[in-house]
Amino acid sequence: MLINFFLTLRRYKVPVTIRELMDLIAALRERVVYSSVDDFYLLARTCMVKDEKNYDKFDRAFSAYFKGLEDLHGLLESLIPDEWLRREFEKSLTREELKQIESLGGLEKLIEAFRKAREEAEKAEEGENGEDGDEGNANRPGQRGPGGVGRGKKKKAKKVWDQRQYKNLDDSVELGTRNIKMALRRLRKFARTGREEELDMDNTIRSTAHNGGMLDIRMRPERKNTVKVLLMLDIGGSMDAHVKICEELFSATHTEFKHLESFYFHNFIYESVWKDNRRRMNERIPTWEILNKYGRDYKVVFVGDATMAPYEITHAGGSVEHWNEEPGAAWITRFTGLYDKLVWINPTPQETWEYSTSVAMTQDLVDGQMYPLTVRGLEEGMNFLSK
Repeated sequence: MLINFFLTLRRYKVPVTIRELMDLIAALRERVVYSSVDDFYLLARTCMVKDEKNYDKFDRAFSAYFKGLEDLHGLLESLIPDEWLRREFEKSLTREELKQIESLGGLEKLIEAFRKAREEAEKAEEGENGEDGDEGNANRPGQRGPGGVGRGKKKKAKKVWDQRQYKNLDDSVELGTRNIKMALRRLRKFARTGREEELDMDNTIRSTAHNGGMLDIRMRPERKNTVKVLLMLDIGGSMDAHVKICEELFSATHTEFKHLESFYFHNFIYESVWKDNRRRMNERIPTWEILNKYGRDYKVVFVGDATMAPYEITHAGGSVEHWNEEPGAAWITRFTGLYDKLVWINPTPQETWEYSTSVAMTQDLVDGQMYPLTVRGLEEGMNFLSK
């Protein structure tokens, strides 16, 4: 049964391995939990999930697989043979307790009596509570089953795993400007430059102490992000489907980076780019000028779906808008040769990249540094650029 549970977690994209499954089985064998499905949920989550961003995926998988399960009776029966359970149970009993069970007709009779008592109790609770779950039984003391076995409330009003309290931690959720900013902040290099306009608390305290307690305020330049970013944005055509998310990315980058230069291109980089789409036919900027003006200390970020005909990358005259004397591949090679750190951010789902020849070609041209436009993708891209 746990094998199927393991496969269910895999279907819900929870990154689990056999190692985590073996840990869970070992914990069950050591009786870390036994009869509470809530305890089993917490144990399974602890063993199987190594990053809190996967809690929501785990909860959905757990809910789907154990739907309707109120205790571990069915799970344990499927996981462990009855004979083994009986032997282990009998080992835990004293001789007097074994004799008492024999006087009641044996272990089988006791289990059967317990099951009947439980079924009758559940029917009685259903009659009292109707459709309202266990609210009517919330303050009633637990009753006793046969042989003095305790029986409490039937079930909780809402299962823990159905509450899904960690949904927003999933890094594959739709991006927003705030999430983009948080991811971009991984690319930071601070330096204190400019006027002395920030209070230097440590030096103020030290100077005041040396000054016999007379307040001596010290200021210092504010720490500012000195990373320089060259942002190249694909616009038009198939990128129209990604306008909203690219607008959010564009807004976030202008907020996070003080040294940012952005330019537009269509489909692929050729001999010219532009700053204003309304004047793109009249006010073009030669790409050679970009390469000569912005030094090697700039981090280069291309944003585009890289979805086009392959000849637009490989051939002169491949552009769909004008005649390009040199193929796009030659221009992107110049960028990778000049700048130490370059990434390509792709807004299309990563699982579709393998089906596009042009995406694969672009990925090769940027030395494999293509990342999806998700929180995780941006974080990984910014980590690469910051190394």
